Amino acid sequence: MTPHDLLADRFEGHRPRLKAVAYRMLGSLTEAEDAVQEAWLRLARSDSGDIADLGAWLTTVVSRVCLDVLRVRKALREEPLEARLPDPVVGRAEAADPAAGPEQEALLADSVGLALLVVLESLSPAERLAFVLHDMFGLPFEQIAPIVERTPVAAKKLASRARQRVRGAAPTPDPDLAGQRRVVEAFLAAAREGDFGALLAVLDPDVVLRADRGLLTGGMKVVRGAADVAGQAVAFRRSPIGAVARPALVNGLAGLVNTVEGRLYSVMSFTVSDGRIAAIDILADPDRLAALDLTPLERRSPDGD
Repeated sequence: MTPHDLLADRFEGHRPRLKAVAYRMLGSLTEAEDAVQEAWLRLARSDSGDIADLGAWLTTVVSRVCLDVLRVRKALREEPLEARLPDPVVGRAEAADPAAGPEQEALLADSVGLALLVVLESLSPAERLAFVLHDMFGLPFEQIAPIVERTPVAAKKLASRARQRVRGAAPTPDPDLAGQRRVVEAFLAAAREGDFGALLAVLDPDVVLRADRGLLTGGMKVVRGAADVAGQAVAFRRSPIGAVARPALVNGLAGLVNTVEGRLYSVMSFTVSDGRIAAIDILADPDRLAALDLTPLERRSPDGD
């Protein structure tokens, strides 16, 4: 192998983690991939022999690229909070899928649900970077500080402010995936039967439903409160003819992939907290659905399941 090939091979070993970092920073799979690719281009142009810790160097580069993207977003104000849902990461319903690739596993790890990513959109770019790098990936503030051009103490304060906002706005998902699924199944059964009381029993009083239908087909709809969400859920009975709801893992949480005659028409994610549904996030934007990679759902484990 040539030195370039060896370097490329080492880079590929870091790619899954780098993409996971970028996705949590940006909430966009395409932009995350672009950030990782930019890191490779900078690495290929650099004198890699002077890099003592390749993983740390690459994480710093990806983080700086993401920080620039977030700052441009803020300057342009292109997307206010709740204007659109982050891109969902979809996998098979099993918590551990032996057929999943390393990038998929990294993206689905740690149950970073869509509801949390929506809250991260409300943070300043520096707060989001500090929170993601420290709280989600365990980087020390000494490494984070130069990226945000702050002292380690100031970087710690950024993460602390972000943590407080996240704790107050993002529900903490129950860790038991099977338990999540049971709650979701109870919700769906109540919706199909039009049982308003049963719906209220499985919904958190402060539940939030977000449905992103795309700018050309209605935009984002946000419904808050158990009674209003239950009223909306009763409409689930009127599914299109030929509709099929397939259980899936969406950002590490219980979810559904809904198709009509084989065509994807929505992806749903449920945040179950303390045994009740605290958030429902629905992506129904035809353009964004068409760009989703659902090949993990078609993979089969070695035993054929």
